Amino acid sequence: MPISELLLQGANLMMLGMGIVFTFLAILVLTMTWMSKLARSLEKEDVHGTTITTPARVDSGADKNEELVAVIAAAVSRYRSR
Repeated sequence: MPISELLLQGANLMMLGMGIVFTFLAILVLTMTWMSKLARSLEKEDVHGTTITTPARVDSGADKNEELVAVIAAAVSRYRSR
């Protein structure tokens, strides 16, 4: 087989592979775009269907914050003592 025929077959195979990859990526982009539009439309329907509720009363976290600071301070001092 002459080298020019091998090069021509190689170029044809390369174009076929690139065409398949391009087609797959185009289908992927179109599918992702469609799914994004579908998700947005479902989200808009869900948001309008919900009712607004008032949040429950939240306790002041002063005691929790003080306890958290104490735990962090103990952990830092233990780490530094090593």
